[in-house]
Amino acid sequence: MASNHKPSAARPVSRGGIGLTGRPPSGIRPPSGNIRMATGMPPGTARLGSRGGPIGTVGVLSSQIKVADRPVTQQGLSGMKTGMKGPQRQILDKSYYLGLLRSKISELTTEINKLQKEIEMYNQENSVYLSYEKRAETLAVEIKEFQGQLADYNMLVDKLNTNTEMEEVMNDYNMLKAQNDRETQSMDIIFTERQAKEKQIRSVEEETEQEKQAAEGIIKNMPPEKQVKYIEMKTMNEKLLQELDTLQQQLDSLNMKKESLESEIAHSQVKQEAVLLHEKLYELESHRDQMIAEDKSMGSPMEERERLLKQVKEDNQEIASMERQLTDIKEKINQLNEEIRQLDMDLEEHQACGLSVPQPGIESVPPAVEVRSPNHWTTREFPVLFD
Repeated sequence: MASNHKPSAARPVSRGGIGLTGRPPSGIRPPSGNIRMATGMPPGTARLGSRGGPIGTVGVLSSQIKVADRPVTQQGLSGMKTGMKGPQRQILDKSYYLGLLRSKISELTTEINKLQKEIEMYNQENSVYLSYEKRAETLAVEIKEFQGQLADYNMLVDKLNTNTEMEEVMNDYNMLKAQNDRETQSMDIIFTERQAKEKQIRSVEEETEQEKQAAEGIIKNMPPEKQVKYIEMKTMNEKLLQELDTLQQQLDSLNMKKESLESEIAHSQVKQEAVLLHEKLYELESHRDQMIAEDKSMGSPMEERERLLKQVKEDNQEIASMERQLTDIKEKINQLNEEIRQLDMDLEEHQACGLSVPQPGIESVPPAVEVRSPNHWTTREFPVLFD
């Protein structure tokens, strides 16, 4: 039948063969006379027709195109990638965790072995470095000795080149030898002094340790109350010592600052004048404060008058008592002077007669007694009378 006849040139061919959504190759074109686009039909149901009858709904325009199904990448068109992955373990049982633990243990073991190898390498390098260092020290000593010998040989060569006499060389030798001997003696003295000082320091340290032990024994033998008080006082002492150190540091810093400021002032006339003005201002302020304090301490005129009258009365009483004491003292002085004159006369009479009559109650050796006369002080020897 004419309706079942399909021309072979009009069938679209895809890359994999006959298909509905295949793209016809660029070399095959459908004949334009036998095929026409059907009108009056929706785009999705368009079909090719011929003079013999309708043909099946196959072709490029008959399929619906979805861009999301064929995404475009940097390499061109590609198919959809499935989200399926390979087979995974569905049950995490004891064997799974044991295998994971074994893998971690193996990793730790390899890391420990690696670190152990590094440590051994570092130890070897350190031992080699120490041996090299010791060798360098010995070589440095040898180099110093060789340098001394080289200096001696150079000096000898200089002496030979300058035609120096043997006597001059011997004189230089003797002078250097004497100098070396003196330095050796001084070094021996310093060494002996150092030994004595070290011995003294050790003895002092031993005494200090003994005193410390004795103090600890005394503290242990003290009652608990005194021990607590001792600990408190010790902590207070340490705290005060720390405060003293901080204050000493502050004092040192202030002294340094003072010295720097004084040096700056010494090089500046303006600063010197400013210092003088500050000192004068301080004196005036102190005088002002003193006057204000006196003004505050002063009361009313009547109170001041009473205070002054009271002070005058007290002064008058003191003067009167002092005058009475003065008159009493003058009378005593006159009486003593009269007794002294009488004794002088008695002594002169005995000396004139050449007799030494012992009197009862008089010492054989008269002491020196200092008596104040109204005009001046006199020192006379007279016998001391006993009742």
